Amino acid sequence: MENNQPQEHVHVLIIGSGPAGYTAAIYAARANLKPVLYQGIQPGGQLTITTEVENYPGYPEGIQGPEMMVDFEKQASRMGADIRYGMASSVDFSSQPYKVTIDEEKVISADAVIIATGASAKWLNLPSEQRLNGSGVSACAVCDGFFFRNKDVAIVGAGDTACEEALYLSKLCTTVHMFVRRHEMRASMVMQDRVLKASNIIVYWNTETEEVLGDKKVHGVRVRNNKTNEVKEIPVEAFFVAIGHQPNSAIFKDYLELDEADYILTEPGSSRTKLEGVFACGDVQDKIYRQAVTAAGSGCMAALDAERYLSAKGLH
Repeated sequence: MENNQPQEHVHVLIIGSGPAGYTAAIYAARANLKPVLYQGIQPGGQLTITTEVENYPGYPEGIQGPEMMVDFEKQASRMGADIRYGMASSVDFSSQPYKVTIDEEKVISADAVIIATGASAKWLNLPSEQRLNGSGVSACAVCDGFFFRNKDVAIVGAGDTACEEALYLSKLCTTVHMFVRRHEMRASMVMQDRVLKASNIIVYWNTETEEVLGDKKVHGVRVRNNKTNEVKEIPVEAFFVAIGHQPNSAIFKDYLELDEADYILTEPGSSRTKLEGVFACGDVQDKIYRQAVTAAGSGCMAALDAERYLSAKGLH
């Protein structure tokens, strides 16, 4: 880490701004820990690419994901959290106080660090998928579905997110072709039921995506049935990928313990990592539940854990 980079010391640094990060900021600010929160590459986290949130307590009529995250941010600001634009580009946790570099140019040292960096969409890693990304290939139906109104589109995935996005697309698009690799979905039964009842969603079971077709923009997709080996080309104008997420933990791998899927490991029943004074919450450490409400709950845990740690150290 360069010594000539501008430096600043803060009491509590929160990295990330989804439900976990903002909730940690609310609790830390109310505890007078003077938290500084950097919002990261996607301010508001994954909920900013979600439409209707129906399962978060306190919103009886439901709420749009982006609107909900604005509410979280406003509440954290009102409590006194210092919320900033910027992304953590590297960390140095080799000694205390821990150092985090923001946007490769500013170093923040902190008495305690709360990691709430969330997770990012996974891709199929097809050359055509990457080549046509932004030209009909997308990992966010809510962001890009509008551009394909009254068109035929395709989506790959089998979880709740894939079902939610397929249903969203079904309200905009003429036909939604949904490709599921196995003979069943992972999604909750209520979401599966909605998809299977949608008149313009066609589900293809045991189906692998071989190639997205098109030169400068998507005009079709080639799929193969992995039971019969039948190959077919389906004309579509967009291809949406909804196959899961990768935790945003890469910059911490040299200092923290990660599991086989790169989620940060925390002590059971807490947000504590193997480094004292470093806490992790939300989807960067939760591969089981991955809900807004559980992320918010773990953000609360992280702030309380940080407060107790700082008190024990005589720093609060």
